[in-house]
Amino acid sequence: METIFIDADRRIGGPYTLAAALLGHLVPAELEHRPELVAAHDIEIRAAAPQLRHLVPARRRSLADELPREQRVLVPGVRRSLRIANGLAEFARGCLSRSGPLTARVANLGEADHTDAELVAVLRRRLGPGLLAIEEGPSRPGSGPLPADFDRYRDEGFHHAMAESGLEVLRGLAYEDDPERWQRLLQRVAGSLEAVGREEEARELYDRIRRLSTDPKHRATAAYATAMILVRHHDPAQRDPEQALAWINEAVTITSLLPDQGERAFHLGFDLNGKALVELRRGRRDAAMELVGQAIELAETRLARAHPIHRLVLYANRAQLLAMAGLREAALADYTRAVEADPGYPDYYLDRGNLLHELGREEEALADYEAVMRLSPPFPEAYYNRSEVRYAAGDVEGALADLDHTLELDPAFAPAYVNRCGIHAAAGDHARARQDVERGLALTPGDAHLLCVLGQVELAEECYPEARMAFDQALELDPELVPAWAGRAELAFERGDHEAALADLTRALKLEESAELLFNRSLVYRAVGLDAQEREDLLRAAELAPEDEDVQRALLRRGSS
Repeated sequence: METIFIDADRRIGGPYTLAAALLGHLVPAELEHRPELVAAHDIEIRAAAPQLRHLVPARRRSLADELPREQRVLVPGVRRSLRIANGLAEFARGCLSRSGPLTARVANLGEADHTDAELVAVLRRRLGPGLLAIEEGPSRPGSGPLPADFDRYRDEGFHHAMAESGLEVLRGLAYEDDPERWQRLLQRVAGSLEAVGREEEARELYDRIRRLSTDPKHRATAAYATAMILVRHHDPAQRDPEQALAWINEAVTITSLLPDQGERAFHLGFDLNGKALVELRRGRRDAAMELVGQAIELAETRLARAHPIHRLVLYANRAQLLAMAGLREAALADYTRAVEADPGYPDYYLDRGNLLHELGREEEALADYEAVMRLSPPFPEAYYNRSEVRYAAGDVEGALADLDHTLELDPAFAPAYVNRCGIHAAAGDHARARQDVERGLALTPGDAHLLCVLGQVELAEECYPEARMAFDQALELDPELVPAWAGRAELAFERGDHEAALADLTRALKLEESAELLFNRSLVYRAVGLDAQEREDLLRAAELAPEDEDVQRALLRRGSS
């Protein structure tokens, strides 16, 4: 087994110091043998190893690649690094499957950037020591300053590095030294602090701008950002839409007065879009729609061809509001406008695919999810969403494969456990269902759907008190969860409590009429001798599901009795 030595200290190269060294070993050899594998992972390699960009051309490009930095208003989210890490893991697996296993002896692993720490966890989980062994070496970290490649950090969404390195630079930089540089860096650092859940520190930086700066644009930006913290805080208890409204109105007031027409149209449109989110969180969806419409009108009439990403974001945001209002065709048109404006940007394909799925246009939804898979490093949400389409189409095996892959990419993706445990429970694989329930509840302890499946598993294993407790907890969390009412009814029926079974099934049918629920209630009516009610439920079930063999047999039995 070949061994390489890597120093992972982030003071050497910042984000992906370890990854860059590993790729420096793998990429040149792979370019000789399988250049198509390198090309398939161009985004990941170029993001992690800038020194290899001359060897790895950008194959998957988006509109942002062609624009000046000030027009690239979409900063990648904090989860993008997980997608990059998974793409790098798949690239490494492809390389090592050909060349043979590798040992990486890594010094200063404890000093690695967040991106490398995340990558090591992904590599260990997905490759295993038989293909890539990562051994921790000595720790002798350097003492110099952190790298300060802030443009790279912003463009790639390296928020932890932006926060740490930026705060280090700001400690040695006074406002008076270079006001413009100070304000721009402080805003970038505050934005990254917010992205990694350190909102209080971000708020302190915005307060610092307000104390020192009188620049209208920067004060408006600080007001806007403060409002966004107040409506998007990672702790819902810290959100305050009313206070956010006061801050966003300050931003709108300032940007409305900017003298340059183009500057005013862009910044005001940005702030109106932010105010739309505030109004949405205040429960005023129509007001939010009107504000986004005003922002779109400004962009279309005052910005000419400038800021195309700003425009497509506005259309996508309006699409979301239209979909919430039930105007799905109009929403679809706006999502399509956003996708066509930047066919290389994956996120809006995902949103449009979800809407197409809701509209029952499954083939088009699949095409959009698979576009995300082509355009982006591994994107757990795309596989999860495709699994729902496959399951709805009766492709249980394909849905399960997609859920398995979703959780391989992100073991903390809680909704995938909900759906996968349901499939396992329906198949009678109660051990796997219970395992998924336990994993899911460890991530989201109050998930009613997981508790419902737990109840189903306990019922199947004849643990009746535990089943009743799980169903009760699920219904306490979500009183409209039909499967929990149905499960509790089945439990009551099995234990001979026909009155409780009838009550729970009737409650379930008020929420959602289905042939299955009607058939089950007919069985209870039959058990208690209520023949007329039994027949009525069977006839209605036959109307809803004329091909249901159980219903037809029950009707034939009644006719012959």
